[in-house]
Amino acid sequence: MTKKEKTDKKGFFSHWIIRNLMAAAIIAVVLLVGAIVFLNIATKHNDELTVPDLRGMTAAQAQLAAESAGMRVEIIDSVYSQRNRGKVRSHSPQPGDKVKEGRRILLTVNAVNAKKVTMPNLVGYSSRQAAAELSTRGLVLGRLIYKEDIATNNVLSQLYKGHPVAPGRQLEAESVIDIVVGLNDDDCETRIPNVIGKTAQDAARVLHDYYLNVKGVNYDKSVKTYEDSLAAVVYRQNPPASELSVVLGTDVSIYLKVDENTEE
Repeated sequence: MTKKEKTDKKGFFSHWIIRNLMAAAIIAVVLLVGAIVFLNIATKHNDELTVPDLRGMTAAQAQLAAESAGMRVEIIDSVYSQRNRGKVRSHSPQPGDKVKEGRRILLTVNAVNAKKVTMPNLVGYSSRQAAAELSTRGLVLGRLIYKEDIATNNVLSQLYKGHPVAPGRQLEAESVIDIVVGLNDDDCETRIPNVIGKTAQDAARVLHDYYLNVKGVNYDKSVKTYEDSLAAVVYRQNPPASELSVVLGTDVSIYLKVDENTEE
C-alpha cells in the first residue's frame, strides 16, 4: 500500500468516526428533547390548578367542587363541633395552593353525630378549678353567676341552659355550662385585663381567670367561615383594659376580626 493510499484510508476512518459521533450526538439531542416534551405533556408542566376553598361544604358538595376544578377528594379524618356538622373543617392542600390536575385533596370533616361527654360535679370547686375540669371533659364554661356567700368564687351549683344539671348526665361535647359561685362583700373586686390580639377562646379564658364574664362575641365582616372565627383575634373590648377595680362578674364585650387591615 502506497503512502497516499495509507493517508486516504486514515482520512476515511477519521471522517467516518467524526460522522458517526456527530450522528450519535444529534440522535441524543433529539431523544433528550423528545423526552422533555413528552414529560411536559404527561405531567402538564406549567399547567397548575388553584385549589378551591371547600371549607363549610358537605362532603358531596366538596367532591363536586373539586371535580369541577380538575381534582378529587378523600376524607381522611373527622372531628366534632356543634357548629357545621357534616361540613368540611379543613383540607390539604389548602385553599389557593397550586397543584397538578387530578391531585387528591384530603378532607377533615365535622362529624354528624354528636359526641357525648359526662357532666362532672363542680360543687365545692373554685371557679378556676371548675373551668379546668369542664375543659378536660370537653365542655365550655359559660357565665359566672355570683351569689352572696361566705366564700368568694366557690361553686355552689351548676346549670345547663338555665337549669340545674346533675353530675353524671350525658351532654353533647362543647355544651356551655354556667356556674353559680359565691361572693363575699370583703372579696368582690377585680380589674379588667387586656385581651386585644387574642382569639375568642383565649380571651374568654383570660376574662374568666379575672372572674369576669364575656357578654358578647362580635365578629366583623372579615370573618366569613368557621375557620375564620377560630383564627380571628380581638381588636376591641368594652370596657377597655383598666387598673381600676370592678365588681366580680362584670360583663366584657369583645370584637374580633381576621386581619388588622379590616375596617371596624
